[in-house]
Amino acid sequence: MRVLERLDELYAIGDGAGANRLGGSLEEDEAHELVAGWMREAGLEVEVDAVGNSFGRLRGRRPELPEVWTGSHLDSVPDGGRFDGALGVVGGLEAVERAGQQERTLTVVAFRDEEGWKGPGCVGSRALCSAGLEPAPAAFVELHVEQGPRLDAAGAPLGVVTGIVATARGEAVFEGREGHAGTTPMADRADALVAAAEFVLRLRDAAAAVDGAVATVGRVAVEPGATNVIPARAVVSVDVRAPDEVRLEEVLRVVPAELSRTAAVAMAPGPSGLLREQLEQRGLPVVELASGAGHDTGVLAAAGVPTAMLFVRSLNGGISHSPGEHSADEDVELAVSVLAGALERLASAVDE
Repeated sequence: MRVLERLDELYAIGDGAGANRLGGSLEEDEAHELVAGWMREAGLEVEVDAVGNSFGRLRGRRPELPEVWTGSHLDSVPDGGRFDGALGVVGGLEAVERAGQQERTLTVVAFRDEEGWKGPGCVGSRALCSAGLEPAPAAFVELHVEQGPRLDAAGAPLGVVTGIVATARGEAVFEGREGHAGTTPMADRADALVAAAEFVLRLRDAAAAVDGAVATVGRVAVEPGATNVIPARAVVSVDVRAPDEVRLEEVLRVVPAELSRTAAVAMAPGPSGLLREQLEQRGLPVVELASGAGHDTGVLAAAGVPTAMLFVRSLNGGISHSPGEHSADEDVELAVSVLAGALERLASAVDE
């Protein structure tokens, strides 16, 4: 299958072991150049904007009408996998080729630096929306692996995303007092790391008590960081996600810091309905689920673009951002077929 072969080609960029295509790297540039070549082979007109987002356009019979977009990102994380992001670009290109020329222009977009491994993420889509989408696309549909185990547990190859969860991210700082590890009695200690550890447990319990919420501490920095010195300062990262702002607030009550927040965003009923219709036509189960991860789709949706998202079942326990990331060949084929059908419907619809 051509999509899988192309995913392998992208994965081979850099060291060929997943630690490649980091946002802003030469490897990300190479991935965009490779995809631009595939776009030209398919007869698409290629354009690169000021921040490096790549667009491939299959001109419609009525090019004055707002376009229909599909796509995702090509950057990866260190030690990443084959499917995250890249599937949405190469699968989107395949779907556009299958849909063929329609009334509206079909556009495949590859956004820059979605992962934000050294920054806020969704760099390309945020820059595009900040500059003003004029004219705005009629719809954007993103194909993506689920990055979780829910579809596999439901026995469903594909899922329709209802929305992207609300998030809060930042750091919590805990101050203590330095002291000698061997001479300071336990009763006299002010250990910053112990305070941080107690917070981590409170955060875990708070998230577990709220339906649909999750919380993660993925990084801890301790000062002065010597094995024989009681920690005087501990800084922990905080990542909290919940289906809506109300539930997010419930978890955040235990966080002693102000965090940067992103509101939950819903997918649009029009394009999402077409995805459900395509699943029903193929006799596939219609499973709807929220995305716990952020995506370029969320940025475009927040900017007012009618958006939809199709998830492909993730195997291996739903692992993602890992070389173990995997989706079945037949699930990928189904996803491309469903996407092509939805794009054809969207691009053939003309509001007179």
